[in-house]
Amino acid sequence: MSTETADPGHGHSPAAWIAVIIMLVGFTVGTFAFWFEIVWLVWASAGIVLIGLLVGWLLARAGYGVGGDKVAAKAH
Repeated sequence: MSTETADPGHGHSPAAWIAVIIMLVGFTVGTFAFWFEIVWLVWASAGIVLIGLLVGWLLARAGYGVGGDKVAAKAH
């Protein structure tokens, strides 16, 4: 009997990494903008977070997501 579990591979793709990095930048900029009361930059950083979400979705649709045809599967 095998103790190996089936890993769905969540987050192990270029699409996920790039999306998360873009969104982290948005949240970081937004946090500092909120502290310094720069309202327009808070809203712009919210837009950056949405752009990160969109980029991740587009990259996954282009084959760079988990199980995509442009991602080499790695043995664990």
